[in-house]
Amino acid sequence: MKNFLLLGVVLVLLSACSSKKSMISNSFNEQLSSNLYKNQFTGVLILDAITKDTIYDHNSHKYFIPASNTKIFTLFASLKILPKQIPALKYVESNDSLYFEGTGDPSFLHPYLKDSTAFKFLQKHNNVVYSSGNFEDKKYGPGWAWDDYQWYYSPEKNNLPINGNVVMVTPSNKIKVTPAYFKDSVLELATKNNRNEFSNTFFYGTQSNDTVEIPFITSNHTTTAILANLLSKNVSLTNKMPLGKKQTLYGMASDSLFKRMMHESDNFIAEQLLLVAGSVLKDTLNSKIIRTYILEKELNSLKQEPRWVDGSGLSRYNLFTPQNMIAVLDKLYSLIPKERLFTIFPAGGVSGTLKNRYVGDKQPYIYAKSGSLSNNYCLSGYLLTKSGKTLIFSFMNNHYRTSTLEVRTRMEQMLQKLRDTY
Repeated sequence: MKNFLLLGVVLVLLSACSSKKSMISNSFNEQLSSNLYKNQFTGVLILDAITKDTIYDHNSHKYFIPASNTKIFTLFASLKILPKQIPALKYVESNDSLYFEGTGDPSFLHPYLKDSTAFKFLQKHNNVVYSSGNFEDKKYGPGWAWDDYQWYYSPEKNNLPINGNVVMVTPSNKIKVTPAYFKDSVLELATKNNRNEFSNTFFYGTQSNDTVEIPFITSNHTTTAILANLLSKNVSLTNKMPLGKKQTLYGMASDSLFKRMMHESDNFIAEQLLLVAGSVLKDTLNSKIIRTYILEKELNSLKQEPRWVDGSGLSRYNLFTPQNMIAVLDKLYSLIPKERLFTIFPAGGVSGTLKNRYVGDKQPYIYAKSGSLSNNYCLSGYLLTKSGKTLIFSFMNNHYRTSTLEVRTRMEQMLQKLRDTY
């Protein structure tokens, strides 16, 4: 008798689950067959985080330009390789000199992270020699738009970033320039450009009331000169560290960088984190090494091989499927506690790029990473249903000509339906 009762309960639960999936499927199919989606590409995959049951699937095996959804892969790589504290510098003390090299750590005097660990360390030494030879990457990622050179979201990459590799110009009685090394390079001039394309000459409108961030052209000599100005001492330059075991100086908590990358969709931090991972794994700053390692060693079971070319998603060369996204999100869900994971992702209606979208009734129901380029908008992450379920979802929209606002609004309606139904 007990077995029959148990069987009856199971059948009722399965029937209820099937009914909910059917309701969601009908609702989503109706939306995706509307005129809005006729001239664009859309892929959706929704998975139950616990049972691994597929709730909905639409074009999930097809490739899409992910934009900043790429940062989900960068986060996974960083969590797999980086220690709890970011390696800030590597160094060797030889005779009376301190030889040091960058690890790619983006937090060194970063305008928002404001980590001064490495700076204070260098201040304590009289003779410092900067070694630049461990950077084996390019300053821009493959397929980045050349005309983004002057905008805050596209700083150059290097092995020892300073101030996020941007010049901050702040209005006051007399404009404030950070790093101060560039104070004579900022011209008060009303122009549509922020910087000369080929030199570190910056422009700031005389009537502007906003602080602007302008990427500067990096070079080994520029880095050395900025450091010398900051430290008020001579900084020598070499391309090779002396013989001897390198020591590592550790800086701020890695999670602080992960949160900044995910909440603010910080492209610079994303790119630099892959370089830091290269420093840890191979003692070489090259993001391709890390991307290849992660795909071959940690994600070799992906059903479709991604095309992963940078850390931030600035490149349209990146190609990922919704199945790719779900697989990595599922691994993240298993890798770290949910409470920690959800603090790293933006929360709908509360934080980061989702602060004004996907608002819950009393608490967030969406923890996800958005990604946008012109004519592309993606959202992938975790959804909490009213029944207490945790779902993993990836929603990718490419090549639409309507407004992003309309695409986001439709997607929000569908995710609310998912929250309320399942």
